[in-house]
Amino acid sequence: MIEVKNLTKKYGDKIGIEDVSFRVEKGEILGFLGPNGAGKTTTMRIITGFLAPTSGSAIVCGYDVSENPMEVKKRTGYLPEHPPLYLDMTVSSYLDFVAKIKGVNRKDRKSVIDEVIEKCGLKDVRGRLIKNLSKGYRQRVGIAQAIVHNPEVLVLDEPTLGLDPQQIMEIRNFIKSLKGQHTIILSTHILPEVTMVCTRVLIINKGRLVAEDALEELYKKEREKLILSLRIEGEKEAVLKLLKPLKGVQSVESKNGEILVECSKGYDPRDEILRAVVSSGMKLLEMKENLPTLEEIYIKRISQEG
Repeated sequence: MIEVKNLTKKYGDKIGIEDVSFRVEKGEILGFLGPNGAGKTTTMRIITGFLAPTSGSAIVCGYDVSENPMEVKKRTGYLPEHPPLYLDMTVSSYLDFVAKIKGVNRKDRKSVIDEVIEKCGLKDVRGRLIKNLSKGYRQRVGIAQAIVHNPEVLVLDEPTLGLDPQQIMEIRNFIKSLKGQHTIILSTHILPEVTMVCTRVLIINKGRLVAEDALEELYKKEREKLILSLRIEGEKEAVLKLLKPLKGVQSVESKNGEILVECSKGYDPRDEILRAVVSSGMKLLEMKENLPTLEEIYIKRISQEG
């Protein structure tokens, strides 16, 4: 659906992005992360046909953005960090205007706008001037203009910026509901938002990709050693004494009501732990793998490239 190959953008002597390559499959939600100035906005503007690359290519829905930018725009909805709103128009008239220029059939326009207003929670303000809306409602109007023509691809830059917690939850759920219907690139600084909404993540820093993978695979790749979190019904000291001698167990500690087992590199002693606990007569209530958080991975990758 989206294929980016060796994309480079230079602003004179300054490099915005360099040799960026990635794919986004149909129906996927990709989390696009990076610090300010890393190249996220440059990449998104190129993908949506608003900025020409210096070299490389971006193919969206089968069209090269450099050769057929209008075809790309027909199939793409874009919410920039600052939504392109006309403040002196009402919500309804603005969305009607956007639908018109994006080619929504005249006879379908009213029903399409009604549906988008319902989806984005704008029913109570549809007749109000946009300049009189709160920042949160303006953000909702920005999302509405991005989806009013039912695009195959959505590129969303900080879609929950300025929203209150309830609105954030509603927009997150709305974005999740679009999975499978649209191919989505979601740029955000709120890392928990990525874990809640996205299936894959891409991290960019100083114009170059530093990580790209499905979230679960990224967690596993970043894990230096296997760390297990256990809940065992038994006396704490007896549990520690039982686990410490097991092959592949490097260290054991009790923390916040759980037993943390750090495993030797290359070892996975879960079977041995299970057998030992069962043989001792204790009850193993839970055993799970402790994976690094996305925040830890993000900071590590950015620091490595710094």
